[in-house]
Amino acid sequence: MTTLGVVFRPQLAPEKLRPLARTADAAGLDELWLWEDCFLESGVAAASAALAWTERLHVGVGLLPVPLRNVALASMEAATLHRLFPGRVTLAVGHGVQHWMGQVGARPASPLTLLREHLTAMRALLHGEQVSTEGEYVRLDKVALDWPPHEAPPLFAGGVGPRTLRLTGEAADGTVLDASTSAQGVRQARRLIEEGRAAAGRTADGGHRVVVYLLAATGSGAAERVRAELASDRRELPLDLGVSGDAEAVADAVRELAEAGADTVVLQPTADEVDPEGFVRFAADEVRPLLG
Repeated sequence: MTTLGVVFRPQLAPEKLRPLARTADAAGLDELWLWEDCFLESGVAAASAALAWTERLHVGVGLLPVPLRNVALASMEAATLHRLFPGRVTLAVGHGVQHWMGQVGARPASPLTLLREHLTAMRALLHGEQVSTEGEYVRLDKVALDWPPHEAPPLFAGGVGPRTLRLTGEAADGTVLDASTSAQGVRQARRLIEEGRAAAGRTADGGHRVVVYLLAATGSGAAERVRAELASDRRELPLDLGVSGDAEAVADAVRELAEAGADTVVLQPTADEVDPEGFVRFAADEVRPLLG
């Protein structure tokens, strides 16, 4: 069964998170996802609040930029969330937007090397191991968490390029793909992830979950809003990405991504969505039942 989520976009003020999270929880939405985009909102602070305000809702953060976060601190925060809310948290790390990383003086010369070192150390720490390493970016001297998770949680990583996607297969337990990913892109990502898993000898370790965002809009002017957001992206995205229309149209787009290899599809409302809570109810009450 496909897991369905919705993004709480950080263009919304932080105080709007509480009613939206409670709406998602009450409506039976599978997952609520958060971003840590510069310079909007903290992913960890928002996740802890959303989890505390709800009873059953699963909360994902995709993603935490590793140049901003020392791996020991990131692991401490992850472990705390997993112990406070076991089974309800997914955390993904990634390169972050390099321009933003430059703005704060944290842009690495080799983002791929940093992500590899961070993933390797963080996974070990969350498994309760003591870690000593002298990498190019990550340096730890006999570091171990006093309060590791009771069960080692899966660690996700975000990826777009081929080398990063191979790395997520090699060193992470799941991959987050952004809304620029088509169904064909999901298939290509799956192939690259499996290449990384094979290279690391991980093909028998229980599988690798893929989360993909899907830009979506419903109601009046939905198609125009999706096209406008795609057109405004500096990456010059194809204007046929995303989906607009009623619940059946959105469910069809979700199914297409699932058939291509996505385990979780997270609906990403447009930045100008005027009724975020209504969008959550639309996803939970109208789209979710159509997915089986």
